[in-house]
Amino acid sequence: MIRIKYAFASVLYLFVAVGFAQDEITKEKEPGHYNQSKFKQLYEEFSTPNTYRSASGAPGPDYYQQQADYVMNIRLDDKNAKIFGEETITYTNNSPDDLGYLWLQLDQNIRTKDSKAALKNGSNIKELEDTEDFVQKYITESFDGGFNIEYIKDASGKALPYTINFTMMRVDLPTPLKSGDKYSFNVKWNYNIPDHTVNRARSGYEYFKEDGNRAYVIAQFFPRMAVYNDVEGWQNHQFWGNGEFALPFGNYEVNITVPADHILDGTGVLQNRKDVYSKEMMSRYEQAKKSYDKPVIIVTQAEAEAAEKGFSDKTKTWKLKAENVRDFGFATSRKFIWDMQAVKLGGKDIMAVSMYPKEGNPLWEEYSTKAVAHTLKSYSSHTFDYPYPKAISVHAKNQGMEYPMICWNYGRPNKDGSYSDRTKYGMISVIIHEVGHNFFPMIVNSDERQWGWMDEGLDTFMQYMAEQEFGEAYPAAIAPNDKYPSRRGDPSKIVPYMSGDQSTISPIMSNPENVFQLGANAYGKPATALNILRETVMGREVFDHAFKTYSRRWMFKHPTPEDFFRTMEDASAVDLDWYWRGWFYTTDYVDMGVKNIKKFQVARKPVTGDLMSKVFLVSSDSESYDPALEGVNPSETSKTLKEFMMDNMTEAERAAVKEPKYFYEITYNSPGGLPMPLIVEYTYADGSVKNVTYPPEIWRKNSKEVSMVLSSTSELTGVNIDPKMETADIDTTNNSWPKKKQTSDFDKMKEEIKGK
Repeated sequence: MIRIKYAFASVLYLFVAVGFAQDEITKEKEPGHYNQSKFKQLYEEFSTPNTYRSASGAPGPDYYQQQADYVMNIRLDDKNAKIFGEETITYTNNSPDDLGYLWLQLDQNIRTKDSKAALKNGSNIKELEDTEDFVQKYITESFDGGFNIEYIKDASGKALPYTINFTMMRVDLPTPLKSGDKYSFNVKWNYNIPDHTVNRARSGYEYFKEDGNRAYVIAQFFPRMAVYNDVEGWQNHQFWGNGEFALPFGNYEVNITVPADHILDGTGVLQNRKDVYSKEMMSRYEQAKKSYDKPVIIVTQAEAEAAEKGFSDKTKTWKLKAENVRDFGFATSRKFIWDMQAVKLGGKDIMAVSMYPKEGNPLWEEYSTKAVAHTLKSYSSHTFDYPYPKAISVHAKNQGMEYPMICWNYGRPNKDGSYSDRTKYGMISVIIHEVGHNFFPMIVNSDERQWGWMDEGLDTFMQYMAEQEFGEAYPAAIAPNDKYPSRRGDPSKIVPYMSGDQSTISPIMSNPENVFQLGANAYGKPATALNILRETVMGREVFDHAFKTYSRRWMFKHPTPEDFFRTMEDASAVDLDWYWRGWFYTTDYVDMGVKNIKKFQVARKPVTGDLMSKVFLVSSDSESYDPALEGVNPSETSKTLKEFMMDNMTEAERAAVKEPKYFYEITYNSPGGLPMPLIVEYTYADGSVKNVTYPPEIWRKNSKEVSMVLSSTSELTGVNIDPKMETADIDTTNNSWPKKKQTSDFDKMKEEIKGK
């Protein structure tokens, strides 16, 4: 009977095949196509390795970078909120090219009255406008900002021709600057300092009406050399506001003259401490250098409040010197409370420093320096020992901005000193983030103007790890939470963005000026991608070694995205082209589901003839399926199998065998298109649970769906994809079998009301 059935099937197949063959005679052949595999290598996207940048992701034998050294005299006019500067720039041409001109950045020009930045976005009239916004938009005169260049002269005092193009300035040289040569020139300038609380300026002052004082956080305050490198020559992207800075390393000697009653700190080592510190401050400073467990107050709140009441007409000059930094910033005010604590790193003592007005207390005194010290320890453990002598956290309203050794951070309590958890965690997180920027990009010096994610994304990833470690180190600070409530980093946090409208989503590999949602695109998504890479794809040990290799290879150098991607593969022996392509070059999203499950059993029917050596399995939707055989050993139903086991296995081996009684063909699909490891939790009727992680390569031949075979001694009762939410799967409704009932937000609300 079975032979007849198979013979009939063969005839039917032949008939159908002939029919298809006839149809195919008239059918047009489908055109060919390019390699569309999600696992295609990134040769088309990557530049060809060369002597400057190697295929391994390391700097090549001919790698070079320019150097810009500055000697500056700065004067702050506190009464008029104006800053004056004279600088001597010594530029060293380490490139193989002769340079006929030099480009400088004039970032303050974004705040000129006729700034093009104000016109870069479209706008609409709001029928309901906030009063303050209305006044600023339609009534108030535009701020008169931007650099006033008084002169540019060579070392002999001869004027040099220059041309200003918005936020860039070209200085024309009398003769080309030869490879290996240096050139010194002088620039004199001034500008009106903006109120940074208006339009979120990155640098400027905050005015305190109650006491008439200003607190200054000053950066991007001097004409700065642009980067010239092997990738794009001169970095020539204008400063439009979002894309930040690309700067060469160099040495700084900076003298800053401010009112005598001001407290000041900034990038570098203070050279004349005894001239600007009181005897009491010096004594406290010496204590702070030996205090490793808690900060020492250098200027107390009472002293700061007393200083607020006077406005000295005298001045002090603070002299700072910094080596091998890419920028310079400082903060100054008579309102500042000042505390410091030593941190032991790599056998050296680093000073963790905080500056804040009384408006920041008690929150800042409790947590700021603690967060600075923790950040230095955490980041150093994952990259390299922090090489600079200090790290400063400065309180500034609604700020979060970073420069070498110094940053400004928000987090202001209510006037009565109370504060919410949101304010506390927001402050700690922004301090960790901004201090962390010392590592990326202040030391591992990527081009922020072009690749915002290389500083913001890498730093946000590091911030996530530091936050979690902060919660472990200071459980009382996060109580009653079991873990630190990180805003970004956990896979589930990026789901709303990745599941959003594709018309407003950009690939991570986009210029920060051209994305729709900068926070999610440059901060959240790359941080999440790296966290998943560490926890789920590569594993911590392999990832951490590769990431540390990248960090150390590119200390004080200018890496590109390719250098990062290549190094991570080179140091791990993990081919990650599929991961970079999916997460960084596309807007594909993660969505994996259980499409179908077929149940099988070994048939009892005898198999004869040519098929006698086979074991016959039938699906549960077949007429041959017998429910009575469920849970029966296959050797009891298949004579062929039993005979094979008797002939080829010893009695002891047969006794040790646990025959699978249930067989399943499970089809998984990937509607999202982003290949990822398939993490599955299988549950069985006997109460056992089995977790299997299938490698991402299961999607290499068919990115849409794949079938897997599962056999078990107990009946399968449940399948759950990504049970711990490790992959940023945007749709969990298709993750389970049997399909779980989803409760809507409305239903959840009704249940909560019932409970009350």
